[in-house]
Amino acid sequence: MDDKEQKQSVLQACMGKGRRLADLVEYANDSIVSKTILDKPSGTITLFAFDKGQKLSEHTSPYNAIIQVLDGTGKIIIDGQVNDVCSGEIIIMPANVPHAVVAEEKFKMLLTMVRT
Repeated sequence: MDDKEQKQSVLQACMGKGRRLADLVEYANDSIVSKTILDKPSGTITLFAFDKGQKLSEHTSPYNAIIQVLDGTGKIIIDGQVNDVCSGEIIIMPANVPHAVVAEEKFKMLLTMVRT
């Protein structure tokens, strides 16, 4: 399944019916799995599943981004400050501020990037 088909598949799974977000993305050994649910000029919504030990290295984005933790726990580092987050929590990464994500154990998150 190519990227466009994958996006449509996840989008269709949610269209007009309730779904448990954590069930829409699976863990993979030694990997980070991402599935884009929506990609519009105003922003994106992407599901992530991090295997233990995986990370997104420090970077910046010109947009605010909201992380909702769906399963497990992780570390969100914003401007050098470590934030331990767990299932059910939310954290906002401000635009133009360095941030990173570290999975000391398996965890899933929903990332909503707001471009406007």
